[in-house]
Amino acid sequence: MKLEPIIPFEPVAASEFPKGDQWTAQIKWDGVRILSYFDGERTKLFNRRLNERTLQYPELLQAESYCSADSFILDGEVIAFENGSPSFHEVMKRDSLRSAQRIQEQKGTVPITYMIFDLIYLNGVWVKDKKLRDRQTLLSSIIRPNVQVQVVPSYSDIAGLYRVAEQHRLEGIVIKDLNSTYSIDGKDKRWMKKKNVQDLIAVVGGVTLRDGIVNALLLGLYDDAGRFWYIGHAGSGKLTMNDWRTLTQLITTMTVRSMPFANKPERYKDAIWIEPRLTVKINYMEWTSNKTLRQPTIQAFLDVPPQECTFS
Repeated sequence: MKLEPIIPFEPVAASEFPKGDQWTAQIKWDGVRILSYFDGERTKLFNRRLNERTLQYPELLQAESYCSADSFILDGEVIAFENGSPSFHEVMKRDSLRSAQRIQEQKGTVPITYMIFDLIYLNGVWVKDKKLRDRQTLLSSIIRPNVQVQVVPSYSDIAGLYRVAEQHRLEGIVIKDLNSTYSIDGKDKRWMKKKNVQDLIAVVGGVTLRDGIVNALLLGLYDDAGRFWYIGHAGSGKLTMNDWRTLTQLITTMTVRSMPFANKPERYKDAIWIEPRLTVKINYMEWTSNKTLRQPTIQAFLDVPPQECTFS
């Protein structure tokens, strides 16, 4: 049977921890959501936006090396480490590659781990309507963990796990109802996320320069009416000097005369306006009363359609 890619179940933001024995929690890894599809002959990988990533992670294509099932759909996150901690910037060094040669070169430089947390399809049968507790039991019975594949552990002490995530500066936790079925293209309170670090994907509408090199990005989001609003500028984060130089070259083909934002940015006079085509993951502390980001930092550029970067 040919397995078509699906849009995965998504958690909603939690304002407080739920109570009850039916809840469990897992670490939220700062990685790339990847679903693995094995039809009995070949493995394919897709992200949550249905973009294929089979080429990018060849370590995961030999299904028999980590799973005993005849066919499956697994849900998890591909992560990479930097100084002992999961790093979105590091994993994007692999996810953004499109050349098979470059991917082979990066396998040793940027090793990845597939952190699996759910099972949707098993041995020719959909198991999405089974309870999470039963899917977890099935998952543990078929996965053979190795250096590059692990099953994400679950914990009943939700508050305790969140404290651990805070102490180790991890992204946060995901809280799940053990009685929940898996809702394809769903998003509801049966799965909730509590983040230690806030993040969003923004669109770049302008830049500023220092000594002829880009040194900050002017960021924006779209509202429901399609208007593009400035939300802050970021110049710190994970980009290297080589990244800034590459960006400086790139924007020469994207500059425009008119400001793309519906409101006036703080750095209006020094800005160079560009077409709002580049998207970037931003970490931040909080929103200010002026609807701008407090302490935004750049994590990585992404291949995400700009119109999907909205306030909602």
